[in-house]
Amino acid sequence: MIIRGGTVVTSRGVEKADIAIAGEQIKAVGRNLADDGEEIDASGLHVFPGGIDSHVHFNEPGRTQWEDIAHGSAALAAGGYTSFIDMPLNNLPVTTDVAAFDLKLEAMKRSSKVDFGLWAGLVPGNLDQLEPLVRRGVMGFKAFMCPSGIDEFPASDLNTIREGMKRIEALDSILLVHAEDPAHLLEPTGTGALDFIRSRPPDAEWSAIAQAIELADSTGCRLHVVHVSTARGLDLIREAQEKGLDVSGETCPHYLLYTMEDLQRLGGVAKCAPPFRTAADREALWTAPMVVSDHSPSTLDLKRGDDFSKIWGGISGCQSTRQLLLAKNRLDLAGVAAVTSTNIARRFGLGGKGDVANAYDADLWLVDLQESSTLNAVDLLYRNPFSAHEGQPIRGRTVRTLVRGQTVLVDGKPATAPIGRLLRPSGDAAPPR
Repeated sequence: MIIRGGTVVTSRGVEKADIAIAGEQIKAVGRNLADDGEEIDASGLHVFPGGIDSHVHFNEPGRTQWEDIAHGSAALAAGGYTSFIDMPLNNLPVTTDVAAFDLKLEAMKRSSKVDFGLWAGLVPGNLDQLEPLVRRGVMGFKAFMCPSGIDEFPASDLNTIREGMKRIEALDSILLVHAEDPAHLLEPTGTGALDFIRSRPPDAEWSAIAQAIELADSTGCRLHVVHVSTARGLDLIREAQEKGLDVSGETCPHYLLYTMEDLQRLGGVAKCAPPFRTAADREALWTAPMVVSDHSPSTLDLKRGDDFSKIWGGISGCQSTRQLLLAKNRLDLAGVAAVTSTNIARRFGLGGKGDVANAYDADLWLVDLQESSTLNAVDLLYRNPFSAHEGQPIRGRTVRTLVRGQTVLVDGKPATAPIGRLLRPSGDAAPPR
């Protein structure tokens, strides 16, 4: 197959080029490549490396009424994504042992339209499961430093995290942390949006990140901080990197778009933890090296009501990440490719993913960047098609998404067959800066 005449976007820059595909991989990128098979006309289109969303909750098995793999993976393909890594909670059973991993893996094989990896959980009492889970193929482990909101997935105290880090380091794996220090969380003084925000102050994030970095330093464990919401949190990670520690962090579109005042306007659909922060935090987070969705969906009834202490915390957003970033025009095209694909592949050792280059998987997003609109619920492919991002400007119409050379979505219509494969860490991993 030849993808002919497109504008190829990589983290290195932008160039006019053809892309030759043999089997599942790219075999050449350049001008006027010889035609030796099917040809796809990409004139007027941009071709990005397929997006990688390393932070989604697809909730299957168990809570499929909130989201399922078929809908979630189709939504990713519609947004130019070709791989994801699913979090170990919100599904039932939670992925904290081998039996639960096997159930989830079979569900993924049955339904995923794109390639997938699986995070497992670090929770009190499951240290003996870490090694067999690594052998099974998990990408790494996730721990909550505060209550998760899911009874089946309890918070890890510092001793559990320390002992877990020792074993994870010995297994050459990585620990992800939800970084909010419970000692800094407060009881809400009311039921409103700002009461909720004040109950989860920014120093809860700063304290937890500092504690996690200190433990990573003492154990040698690789560390990744999920959904960083503050400028100081990002600075703490960079300071650790300057000291030579293997630490990284990510942020999410909602922290790049909204401030705490927006929660009152948007209502329950925008409740998440950590909550939205200040305009200064929002500005600083545009320099984060990784942007992922933290797609954490639910049914609409769980997002309704006036009491923010009872509303489900999570934002649906995996379909729109790239289009939202492109519409804001704060990152150049190469920067969008980096923060949504290349840097994620490098951090988590996804060999063959995240670039448009010889011998890489033919994971590609063909997009018409001449088209702009606003996010509309009728276009969302989620099991429950609503989002806090409705009404936001978006840029780019997905023309075609390919996973390993196979078209998984064209002109808004996802393929029916599940072709997703399990991703395992397979290359060198390094923290992007």
